[in-house]
Amino acid sequence: MLQDAYMITQTSSFIKWFIKHETSAGIVLLIMTVLALIISNSSVSVEYFNILEKYITLQLGGFYMKLSVFHWINDALMAVFFLVVGLEIKREFLEGELSRPKQALLPIVAAVGGMLVPALIYVLINIDTPETLKGWAIPSATDIAFSIGVLSLLGKRVPLSLKVFLVALAIIDDLGAIVIIAIFYSTEMNLSYLFLMFASFALLLVFNKNGVKTSLPYIIVGLFMWYFTHESGIHATISGVLLAITIPHKKDGTHRTSLLKKIEHSVAPYVSFIIMPIFAFANAGVNLEGVTFVQVLDKVTLGVLLGLFVGKQLGVFAFSIAAIKLGWADKPKNCTWINLYAVGVLTGIGFTMSLFVGNLAFPNSPFMDEVKIGVLLGSLLSTLLGYGMLMASTKKNAKH
Repeated sequence: MLQDAYMITQTSSFIKWFIKHETSAGIVLLIMTVLALIISNSSVSVEYFNILEKYITLQLGGFYMKLSVFHWINDALMAVFFLVVGLEIKREFLEGELSRPKQALLPIVAAVGGMLVPALIYVLINIDTPETLKGWAIPSATDIAFSIGVLSLLGKRVPLSLKVFLVALAIIDDLGAIVIIAIFYSTEMNLSYLFLMFASFALLLVFNKNGVKTSLPYIIVGLFMWYFTHESGIHATISGVLLAITIPHKKDGTHRTSLLKKIEHSVAPYVSFIIMPIFAFANAGVNLEGVTFVQVLDKVTLGVLLGLFVGKQLGVFAFSIAAIKLGWADKPKNCTWINLYAVGVLTGIGFTMSLFVGNLAFPNSPFMDEVKIGVLLGSLLSTLLGYGMLMASTKKNAKH
């Protein structure tokens, strides 16, 4: 009984820490986004884009890599981001909000709806343009930091159960994005490096099975696995998730913190306050010179914009209602239908994840400017409507 109470307290404390953590991170992301937009439309925009395109070589013994600054950020730094996401997903399924089937089902079903409907909207808009169809997954993602940050601005007016629902939904959304990247956005495979990648993963599993509880062996093999993954043709960020799967996390009946939690808590601040802001600064820059209303109505822009702003809210809410009405899941405690719909609107804040998928779908393509405009507009509209609905509905609830 005492152990159960301790675990509930620990889980609740982590969720509160995560929400507080992501609120601050959302503010930092917003600042870096605005800064990127200002610089990319200023007199130093040429220097900004030139720096991102500059190549940096890293050589260690027989290992040699030459990538642009942009790709070091998106392939290497983002692998660390996906490591943290993977750790969050694993912990949630083992002991958190996703460990109990009925409680886990609502955010899982909602996330599925929030991925399918936006993708369908994008496809319907781009159905007769084959070269833009591969961007179908761009509006399917949710930015954890921004969405939680907006929700948390309302403080205690929003029930904790609703925040937990959004955290779980966003994490599952990221899991969906990882699967999509692995299946649809990997290039031609190099079987030799693919074998080395799986060999590294197998070695990490051996570490886990034999009770290795220090981080250094996992980090060393994980770095090799990242290199092998990159060279294999699978997107390098997948290595972060594979590493997360192997990190041990077992409840031993004591108050000792597992290696998974130690790594998650120590790495997460760097991801939120260094890696993600750098990613936002490198990816949000778009030169708006010459952008017209006609360009906003281009198929890629419109597909991303409507996918995020319309598709996300409809998909999340419709699938949530279905799961609750069919008795598969329970509605979050102290939460009205309007509150739940507003959270669905907030999942339309795609930002970093949508930009990331966009760069995979349209590498070095002029379509990326349209993607950025669609992501920024869709995320902005979702922020304003979601926040406004929650302000109105929670204020109304507070009076009764």
